[in-house]
Amino acid sequence: MKIISMIPARYAASRFPGKLMQDLHGKTVILRTYEATVATNLFDDVIVVTDSDIIYNEIVSNGGKAMMSIKEHDCGSDRIAEAVENLDIDIVINVQGDEPFTDEKSLSKLIQVFKEDKNKEVDLASLMVHITEEAEINNPNTVKVIVDQSKFALYFSRSPIPYPREKKSGAKYYKHKGVYAFRKEAILDFYRLPMLPLEASEKIECIRYLEYGKRIKMVETDIQGVEIDTKEDLERAKKLWR
Repeated sequence: MKIISMIPARYAASRFPGKLMQDLHGKTVILRTYEATVATNLFDDVIVVTDSDIIYNEIVSNGGKAMMSIKEHDCGSDRIAEAVENLDIDIVINVQGDEPFTDEKSLSKLIQVFKEDKNKEVDLASLMVHITEEAEINNPNTVKVIVDQSKFALYFSRSPIPYPREKKSGAKYYKHKGVYAFRKEAILDFYRLPMLPLEASEKIECIRYLEYGKRIKMVETDIQGVEIDTKEDLERAKKLWR
């Protein structure tokens, strides 16, 4: 089984343009993320795929591997699908470029899902973290996920799910971490299928897989880290890095 990691890296992020080139204790966010992914030693290859000459040069000039996208893309999955279409691989793991705290333990759990999936019932695997703070549960920048008894995703939302009508029900809240592992066929299907209303409403790309009947296995991790979406997140990341 050939497994690679691809890191989609867009320069013009809507909430924090240029965030991947911000300094995180002497190195850029994107370089920190790339080096952390390589350091796991889990992959046959690690490649940054980007629309930006700045990001491309940052990775290549520091001895890393990068590819330039040929087309314009609305999301990271589309960018990766274009990049892997003609590659001889089985599994591709999408590590977000703003995840410098990517860790070996969590990624190895995702890989194990596919090693154990002898009947190929899993199209994707992704990570989730148990959260308890009310502010985070209600934050629309925090994507929440609900799962069935076998830990397959039922739905993702920026709203609190489940809705706490009965606060003593014992329901847990899980934050979706934007790290995905795809079978190659699944991500190519995503690339070819049009966006539907639920994805368009929530602006959460993995909803497209659910709308088209794909199965997403969620893996719980206790590694929180920091996803750098805002300037405040960057300051939190700097404190955590120390």
